[in-house]
Amino acid sequence: MRIRFISSTPMNVFSGSGTYVGIETLARSVRALGAPVDMVAPRLQFPILTAQRLLFNQWLRFRRQNDYDVTVGFDMDGYTIAGEASAGQSSAGSGKHAHVASIKGVIADEMRFESGVTKLTMRLQAGCEAKHVRRAGLVMTSSAYSAGKIRQLYGVSQPPRIVPEPIDLAAWGDLAGNSAPPPSGKFIVLTVCRFYPRKRLPVLLAAADRLQWRIPGLEVHIVGGGPEESRLRAICRQRNLEKVVVWLRNISGADLAREYSQCHLFCLPSVQEGFGIVFLEAMANGKAIVAARAGAAPEVVRHGLLAEPENDRDLADAIERLYRDQPLREALGNAGREFVGRFDAPVVGRMFLRELEEFMASRADSAKRAAR
Repeated sequence: MRIRFISSTPMNVFSGSGTYVGIETLARSVRALGAPVDMVAPRLQFPILTAQRLLFNQWLRFRRQNDYDVTVGFDMDGYTIAGEASAGQSSAGSGKHAHVASIKGVIADEMRFESGVTKLTMRLQAGCEAKHVRRAGLVMTSSAYSAGKIRQLYGVSQPPRIVPEPIDLAAWGDLAGNSAPPPSGKFIVLTVCRFYPRKRLPVLLAAADRLQWRIPGLEVHIVGGGPEESRLRAICRQRNLEKVVVWLRNISGADLAREYSQCHLFCLPSVQEGFGIVFLEAMANGKAIVAARAGAAPEVVRHGLLAEPENDRDLADAIERLYRDQPLREALGNAGREFVGRFDAPVVGRMFLRELEEFMASRADSAKRAAR
């Protein structure tokens, strides 16, 4: 089976974030299992991502596609070549070449937390993503939460197939093996994300404000960047958190592994996660997790503390509880390290290929019945 991946997500961890990591890790795992995978991405880079995505998808219409058994388009990418269909039906599923829509983050769900021009451009992308899932022969996504949102917001009658995000545990093990343990005299809370409103980093900063006098040596390390950076740094100054918060941008994989190794717990109060690869990274490093009880976090964070969304007091209490209860912190970290094995790249790669094989077999059976 020859597979083509299509994505206009920036192919680097700094701009593409968890979506890039998930696609790249999946491609490597599928290749390692013996299935050829070609990646098709924009050749030209535009300063406005929405314009780049729209032009890329128009370009796809003129690119030869008969060299592949199956095309997997991620999020909105591939909607122009998935075939014409109405909601709940798919003419793309009856042709020679199969088309799969793999939804990493439901754009119509994400845009609820945006405003202004950003929301307008995301609404345009969401319309393209809706066409994609309605036209595709098969829809995949990474969580039950996202599957529900796809059906609710895009009017898809058939439930999407769920294949979780993968993590390369062997690679993380190699990186973590070269990292030092947490330093003495400090209590480090780590978060890793792009700086979007839905990540709710102001809630984490408000919790840090509550805790800076209750936890000696508290440090909050924030890895990432994005459109909210100026606002977040201003909040940090207003709350006098300059000695508590450490900002880290565009760090290497080795430096990121060091941050995971040296933190005492991981915290992300996001209210909208389609999955949350960073939770897997924290588990792989044996770290306890504090997250918001929202989105897909309760599905992924089975061994952690869940705080009420938007509630900095509840978030601070959960962090303080793990600070004061080291045995609980270690128990949760150990349980997460065991749990994350089900998301190892070879395991998820086999799940992904099994879904494609079943889909292709079903198409073949349908074609045989139609030919009788």
